[in-house]
Amino acid sequence: MNTIAILGLGNFGTALARVWSLHGHRVQGWTVEEDVYSSIRDTAINAKYLPGIKLPGAAVSMDLKTALDGAKVVVMALPSHVILDVVDEMLPLLKEGQSLIDLAKGLAPGERLISEAIQEKLQAAGRNNELAVMTGPTIAPELAAGVLTTALVASENDTEAQTLAEHLSTKTLYLRHASDALGVELWGAFKNVIALACGICDGLAKHSKGGDNLKAAVFTAGYREACRLLVDLGAQPETALSPAGIGDLYVTATSPHGRNRQTGERLGSGQRLDEAIEGTVMVSEGVRATRMFAARADAERREAPFVSTLLALLDDRIDAQQCVKDLVRMGD
Repeated sequence: MNTIAILGLGNFGTALARVWSLHGHRVQGWTVEEDVYSSIRDTAINAKYLPGIKLPGAAVSMDLKTALDGAKVVVMALPSHVILDVVDEMLPLLKEGQSLIDLAKGLAPGERLISEAIQEKLQAAGRNNELAVMTGPTIAPELAAGVLTTALVASENDTEAQTLAEHLSTKTLYLRHASDALGVELWGAFKNVIALACGICDGLAKHSKGGDNLKAAVFTAGYREACRLLVDLGAQPETALSPAGIGDLYVTATSPHGRNRQTGERLGSGQRLDEAIEGTVMVSEGVRATRMFAARADAERREAPFVSTLLALLDDRIDAQQCVKDLVRMGD
């Protein structure tokens, strides 16, 4: 049995807390949201993010030190725009030998990957804690319900990745290991861009201007650009065919639960970006990732027409129908 600290109790962090608790691990969750803390403390249910799902035996705290105390593994289930701030708070509290797993996907300020930024902070603080990233087709409600789910744990230290994958796999969560931490994180971020575009097709379908044929064409265009661009940025080509590549991309782009696809659907229905994201409980990482990959491609002098076309829609320079037409015609 391991003691696992889960920092961030959104839908995915909560689902992991349930799965690992049921498997016999001791889970110590941390949240800054008073309503989430009170709900789990009083009812063992996170009513805000996973209503109706019990968390047997999982502890919850709003104190970071308490959550980290005694943990062998620290899982950072945090949105990309806040994770580095939490890392800064966590650094003085880390103990020797605690392994870190980053679930956030995207680019940090300075166009660095989040894992790169975390590693820099660890080194600057004189910490030698091992860092891994985890990603895959992991829709939280299904994971929490016990549906068999796969994901990839990747680290530059392949032995560490293998150890984490073995210790954290359960009867319903099967973790593979890999050494392409860079590629795993790049795919984890870019899949949200493609999911956003696929959601636009679903929104257009409500007005008889879209459908599965269009979505398949847009999905293909996005996957083609990812296979080229992400390798240019340092990903290993084989990661495209892993759970972190095509697996995570498929489920994120097609599942009705995916918030990036949902945001795209609102854009395809005619809403502007501020309307599409207004009132959403969870962050749509695809919007941020689109802007970040556009900046990264520009800095690296790489062509990224799929990203730049989607960015034009987000910036209200083209409408949804023109956006998907341009995306589909990229292979001409």
